[in-house]
Parts: sequence; C-alpha cells; structure tokens
Amino acid sequence: MTLGLASAAFARSLRTLVVDLDPQADVSTGLDVQIAGRLNVSDVLTSPKEKIVRQAITSSGWTRVHDGTIDVMLGSPSAINFDGPHPTVADVWKLEEALASIESEYDLVLIDCPPSLNALTRTAWAASDRVMVVTEPGLFSVAAADRALRAIEEIRRGLSPRLQPLGIVVNRVRPQSVEHQFRIKELRDMFGPLVLEPQLPERTSLQQAQGAAKPLHVWPGESAQELATDFDALLDRIMRAGRIEDPSDTQDASR
Repeated sequence: MTLGLASAAFARSLRTLVVDLDPQADVSTGLDVQIAGRLNVSDVLTSPKEKIVRQAITSSGWTRVHDGTIDVMLGSPSAINFDGPHPTVADVWKLEEALASIESEYDLVLIDCPPSLNALTRTAWAASDRVMVVTEPGLFSVAAADRALRAIEEIRRGLSPRLQPLGIVVNRVRPQSVEHQFRIKELRDMFGPLVLEPQLPERTSLQQAQGAAKPLHVWPGESAQELATDFDALLDRIMRAGRIEDPSDTQDASR
C-alpha cells in the first residue's frame, strides 16, 4: 500500500518522504535503498535529534528512473524494540519530534506501519494528520477496521486532536468473489462513506514491481497501469484532505 502511494506521489512530482516504521523494512527494500551500515528509524526513535534524523534519511533508488524527490527514513529490524504494548507518552511523541525539524522540506510524508496496534503504530499516528486504514475483504475485516478506528479516536482524544481517519481502503479484492463482495457490503454497512473508492484488486504486478524495486507507475503491463490509476485516485483523496497542491497545477498556472 505505502509503495503504491509513494509511486503515485513520485509520478506526480510531489516531494515525498517515506518513513519505514515496520521492522520488516520491506518498504526500504522496495524503494531501492541499502539499509546496512546506515543510521535508521531505530536510531531516530532512540534520539530524535535533527542530525540523527538527517543521517537516517536517504534518497530512493527510484530517482534513477526519473527526476524527483523521494526520500526514505530507513527501516530496521531493531525497530521491534520500540513496539511494546504500553508505550509512554514520551515514546509516542518521538517520531513527531523527529519529523518537526525536516517535514517542511516535503509536500507529503508517508509512514509505513507494522500490522499491529502496538507502540510503533501509535507513534506513527501521533506524528500524522490522517490515517488510512487498510483491510482485506475477509471474515474479520469489520472487526479489524473497527479496532483501528477506535484506536485512532483514542489517540485523537488523548494526544493529538488534529488526527483524523482518512478512510478504509479494501485491499486484495477479487471482484468475482461473492464472499469478497459480501464482506465489502458489510464494511459499507458498518462504516458508510469511510470505506474509500476505489477498492484495490488483487494483482501480482504490485508484488513484481516491489520485488524489482521499481515504481508501480513505470512497471509494464495493463494490470500494473490499472492499479497505478487506483493509487492515483487514493493519492487525490490524500491531497484533498491534506490540502496539498498539485505541482502540475502550479506549473500550468505559471505558463
């Protein structure tokens, strides 16, 4: 999900920072960066000073595809040490403190979270304006989305009043599956307009692009381009919610 949005932002020429908070660090790999021997998000969470923050950020190898700004705060397996179930308030604010010194240099900051509601995810939310909840059309999708939305509300009330859910994205949908359509209807009945369009179909093209460490938007094939269009639509939603200007509109206006 994060790599698809990053690809859409890169194609749109948005100055983008991707923060890889997931201890698996798959996003860093997918953005074509070498993790070994560098400072990373674990160092930032230990000491969120500007010098350390800047040393933990590097440019994505995607910039060899075409010009643009897409940087990565490197992920690390060591981040698991910060993912306890009961973080302190000081711990939860570490990423917000780190990003405060550099976020003005970007149009968009995307934070990739682990698939849990423990400390790392809450740390990401405290540093965010909007949260996109990702679920799949399965038996427990409604319960999982409901838990996430309740946790977002808990952070909003207790720590960060600016935080809002952007919506729920249903991922890996098989349109011909009766079960999937039933589960999507369940989500819509429960959460209404919070269930975002489009839903993302199950496609191997995204995994192929990730495996090759290339942006989805330059990956060949009709299915890749259809999926890229879906991520463009989700990015439009993010930009409207964040009141982010489209660089292409600015360029058109200046002509």
